[in-house]
Amino acid sequence: MSKPRVPWKAVVGGSVGNLVEWYDWFVYSSFAVYFAASFFPEGDDTAKLLNTAAIFAVGFFMRPLGGWLLGRYADRRGRKAALTLTVTLMSASALLIAIAPTYESVGYFGALVLVVARLLQGLSVGGEYAASATYLTEATPRGRRGLASSFQYVSMTAGQLVGLGLQIILQNTMSKEALASYGWRIPFVVGALAAAVVFYLRRSLLETEAYDEERRAEEPSERGTIRGLLAYKREALLVIALTMGGTVAYYTYTTYLTKYLSNTAGLPKETATLVSFCALLVFMCLQPLAGALSDRIGRRPLLITFGIGSMLGTVPLMTALGGATGFGGALALSLTGLVIVTGYTSINAVVKAELFPTGVRALGVALPYAIANALFGGTAEYVALWFKNAKMESGFFWYVAGCAAVSLVVYLFMRETRDAALSRAEQTAGAVPEQVQPGRV
Repeated sequence: MSKPRVPWKAVVGGSVGNLVEWYDWFVYSSFAVYFAASFFPEGDDTAKLLNTAAIFAVGFFMRPLGGWLLGRYADRRGRKAALTLTVTLMSASALLIAIAPTYESVGYFGALVLVVARLLQGLSVGGEYAASATYLTEATPRGRRGLASSFQYVSMTAGQLVGLGLQIILQNTMSKEALASYGWRIPFVVGALAAAVVFYLRRSLLETEAYDEERRAEEPSERGTIRGLLAYKREALLVIALTMGGTVAYYTYTTYLTKYLSNTAGLPKETATLVSFCALLVFMCLQPLAGALSDRIGRRPLLITFGIGSMLGTVPLMTALGGATGFGGALALSLTGLVIVTGYTSINAVVKAELFPTGVRALGVALPYAIANALFGGTAEYVALWFKNAKMESGFFWYVAGCAAVSLVVYLFMRETRDAALSRAEQTAGAVPEQVQPGRV
């Protein structure tokens, strides 16, 4: 029996907007080393990075609100409508950062503009993750969902690569003074324009069959509501717990890596950026392979592999990275960390979507995931810099390993979700064991 086909048009349509969303989200972090001095008075470089990292974290604390509002919107108005709205919000936030005034001209008002922009980004990304994860999962038939949903992190990583690639170009075509003065604004202008283009692309997407089926079958009173989600409290708590270790490890080896290689290992910023770019390029290519593997062997084996690898490997890997002296060694170590993280990133979206029924799927993915990211993902960089500033940098490595250990316990005891039926049509198409239907863990 041949495998069902992957609806590549839907996958590409759902992913391209996600690329721009995460380009805008991560470009703030990758260019922080250049614009930190523009919004804060003269002082210690690490202190300036702490300030910009704090504003970076502020965006994460807005994500639970965005997850609730836009997750509810996606469950009540449709996945397509939510995808269009999130990219519109992201375009506006990128434009705000691009035109933000500096400390020299208006004092701390420029930093306030940054905070407002990050709040808007957090609102947008809080809903984007769930809308994209739900759309990619629902638009794909059972047996290929792991492969299709892995393109969420393909597009997220591609957004980072575009940002890093633009940074490399600017580093090689502009002086450090010009970059610190005005060059850092260029990527935010690019992000705002790209988001406007994606807005029109997403308007042509088709709604998923699972959502259309749910909309026709039931009244919308409980759809996308907190009351409806409370019927699945265990699943929501499971999302928070399984996200904890993965999000800390992901942000450690992606957004924080360039700063760590530059600020701790002492590599030139250009070398640190190139290491991140090359490592992320390989990481992006691994996502579909791991996603397809999960369609064959299940989601849990990959999650467990990540949990063990991150728990045991973080301390030695980060210690070795801190002593890296050249491009080759830093790249090899970074890739090792990202290969481990792939066990989580490639399938985390589909696992969460497979836990919930259609009526609360977007909200069920969005809100618990956003809470976990606010508590652990958004604070990862700030916690790392805090440990460094306190002269206890290795404490952060143990923190990451500890978060992975907590999630590993969850992976070991959660049930497999690979064969979950996401709609009534899938349930009637073939017998599905009760324990793997959405809403059962």
